[in-house]
Amino acid sequence: MIKNRKAAMEMSVGTIVTIVLLMTVLILGLVLVRTIFTGSVDAIKGINQGIKAEIQKIFNQDNLKKMVVYPDVPVMTIKKGSDDFGFGFAIRNLNEESSSFSYDISATDTSCPNSMRLDAADKLISVRKEGNNIEIPASSIMENPIFVPFNIPETAPACTIGYTLQVYEGSRSNPYTSAFINLKIQSS
Repeated sequence: MIKNRKAAMEMSVGTIVTIVLLMTVLILGLVLVRTIFTGSVDAIKGINQGIKAEIQKIFNQDNLKKMVVYPDVPVMTIKKGSDDFGFGFAIRNLNEESSSFSYDISATDTSCPNSMRLDAADKLISVRKEGNNIEIPASSIMENPIFVPFNIPETAPACTIGYTLQVYEGSRSNPYTSAFINLKIQSS
């Protein structure tokens, strides 16, 4: 009987130690995940602040500029398999009253082989291909630039694609300004 009690006590202590160790590992895992997630969010906020600052700097250089695309380079280069690269843009309302703007982005030309038609090039834009009802107060710049990411699969051919970013004031029949973005896809 004493042997049974001793065995039961050892089993209870072993179970308690195991539960404590498992809880410790669980808590450490949750803290690690939270730390990683918080770091990612802070990095994204830093990127957004960097893009905002650069766009503001470009707008400050020219008070009549209706739109800024950043990065402001003739050709943006991206490697196959990338899904975190894109461009940001902001609109300035030069009117003396508040206006509503919309935009759309479409592929307009390509040096790609026959495997990449314009409709396939349009699909490389993963989100924010178009936007509506962007309210901008009179003589103001958009508060938050729009980031347009590309998702380039490994199967994409190495080539250059031209995109047109068209901004409209009010209805889509009233063009406001436009920009051309050249995207060069490189082998990994």
